[in-house]
Amino acid sequence: MEAGGLLDVLGVAAVVLDARGRIVLWSPQAETVFGYSAAEALGRPAVTLLVAEAHRDEVLALFARVMAGGGPWAGVFPIRRRDGRTVPVEFRNTRLEDDQGQAYALGLATDRATVRRVEQDLALSSRLVAHSPIGLAVLDLDLRFVLVNPALERITGLPATGHLGRGFGQAVPSPDAPAVERALREVLETGVPVLSRRVRGPVREAGRDAPQGTDRPDTDEATAESESESVWSVSLYRLETTGRRVVGVAAAVVDVTEQHRAERAAARARNRLAVIASASERVGTTLDLDLTAHELAELVVPEFADIAAVDVLEDVLTGPRPGGTDASGPAVFRALAVETAYPTVARDAADPVGDPARYGAERLVTRCARTGRPVLVAQVTDADLAHIARDATAAGLLREAGVHSYLAVPLRARGVVLGVLDLKRARNAVPFDRDDVLLAVELAARAAVAIDNARWYRHQQRTALALQRHLLPHGPARLNGLDAAYRYQPASAAVEVGGDWFDAIPLADGKTALVVGDVMGSGINAAATMGQVRTAARTLAGLGLAPSVVLTELDRTVAGLDEMATCLYAVYDPGSASCRIANAGHPPPVHVPADGLPRLLDLSTGAPLGVGGVPFETEEVPFRPGDSLVLYTDGLVETRDQDIDVRLAALTALLDGPPRSLEETCDLLLDALRAPDAPDDVALLIARARPLPASGDGDEDSTEDGAGKEGAA
Repeated sequence: MEAGGLLDVLGVAAVVLDARGRIVLWSPQAETVFGYSAAEALGRPAVTLLVAEAHRDEVLALFARVMAGGGPWAGVFPIRRRDGRTVPVEFRNTRLEDDQGQAYALGLATDRATVRRVEQDLALSSRLVAHSPIGLAVLDLDLRFVLVNPALERITGLPATGHLGRGFGQAVPSPDAPAVERALREVLETGVPVLSRRVRGPVREAGRDAPQGTDRPDTDEATAESESESVWSVSLYRLETTGRRVVGVAAAVVDVTEQHRAERAAARARNRLAVIASASERVGTTLDLDLTAHELAELVVPEFADIAAVDVLEDVLTGPRPGGTDASGPAVFRALAVETAYPTVARDAADPVGDPARYGAERLVTRCARTGRPVLVAQVTDADLAHIARDATAAGLLREAGVHSYLAVPLRARGVVLGVLDLKRARNAVPFDRDDVLLAVELAARAAVAIDNARWYRHQQRTALALQRHLLPHGPARLNGLDAAYRYQPASAAVEVGGDWFDAIPLADGKTALVVGDVMGSGINAAATMGQVRTAARTLAGLGLAPSVVLTELDRTVAGLDEMATCLYAVYDPGSASCRIANAGHPPPVHVPADGLPRLLDLSTGAPLGVGGVPFETEEVPFRPGDSLVLYTDGLVETRDQDIDVRLAALTALLDGPPRSLEETCDLLLDALRAPDAPDDVALLIARARPLPASGDGDEDSTEDGAGKEGAA
């Protein structure tokens, strides 16, 4: 047997006396208790060796009673040690007999202070175990419960009889039981404790208040509570005696369910704040309506939902002010974005992006848009799918995808519902709840403002573009001695339209005025200003004024509008085979001789229109039959990443090639020099002189076939 038991802790001494009271046996522990060695004690009367004279008569009487068969005696008696000190010793005395019938007295003794300390420790341990609010248990070497306190009974919900003799997994219905049993074995084998490990306890059913089906109340009247489980903090320690003998494992268990729920709620709150903060940064980065919708869908997938769709009411897209949202009946939506966290057939169930879809009042998305209130279906049933999906086929796809929870929140901005954010969960096993509704509503509100801004911007952009196109030439002009082709391309969809324009104006004396200009700024104001300046230029051109005079008058007009613009004004005279040109801060035109190299015309640049008081110069250049003149706005040659001289050199290099039609030349320049996402619009006008008809021949005063196309927006 291993040392280290309770008797070793107590240090029990054994002493045997013969019938005359002489010491005949003396254990090693007796030397510790009394101070005498065996050689000093054996054969001597115990009463004279160990008892003070004042107590000898009492001791002799007790010894006689025990030896006479009067029964054992136990108590505390003062003993004189070898060093002269008198100490209280706890005694247990009884009568012994050998096989010869001889009587002896056995005395078991230990230091009283040691006994009292052990008794106190045991009493304290017993009280702690019984009354501790912490669940305590002891498991033996086979890892079976041998002790369970009342607190653990309350925590596990099982009486002590349900624990004792069983392993952890047999006694406690915890989903983490296998992991706990592995930890118990490791602690028993290694002695390394396990501290504060979170363990899920038995699942307890919580009442469900929310009825199922699509007729349930909306979010503020429904609950999303479902099953809840307890959570424990478990610590494990190996139990050893003072002699290092392993006797089992102790377990301390604290119910931390409320703390766990509070931590989880705090974590979800932090996550909601992070998502809202992210929405401020990631949604509405541009004024592009489709991109804004995609940013919103991408924000909520996959952290918040497995499938997300952004559906906007059709009248929001077709008019400056959407219709009311309190009407009953069907609604027409257009899906702007659909995102999924992973490949799933649920995407096929969604409305195709860009296509309008008409839904009846029974559809949950329609209800959400019409009432302006969230619609939550925490647990989706087959009956619910019929009101979520567009048709039976789509409902089957959602069922196949495992959609089990649904949430729709209105996209409301400036008091108007613009559409609906449609959310579904499939792989994410947690159903949507009230906290999710609050987060989704906040996200939708922030995103709706960005969507409304993009919607208004798109409407204004289209209005400005329509105005600008209306103000530009609508067909080829009949020009004397000139062929002309032109293009207008607006800026990319993310930027407002500008004030670029061009014109080819037949004059009464057979001459032709060619104009290209750019009103500074963008949007409807720039387009309107452009229309006024173009009208003024046509009026002044009809007066037959010199180009510099025309720009001077335009300068006064633009200054009166409190605007600024650049402009290049040229007059072609087929009789003199020349062009008279004046420049108001505009990029130089390119002259392409019929038999020479393209060159930028070195003209006096002048100041932009609207500066006021700056003179303009008229310069004359030869312009013979076959020559071409290329006029353009800065959107063709200016970029952020290249020097303007490099771009102008690229322009002239493109014009130095094999003969092309004017239409082909327009396409070549735009394809080579203009990026798809260019931030500025472009006006391009190319004129080519043709020989005048011989005397008596018919005047073919027409431009090239097909000249005058406008570029696609």
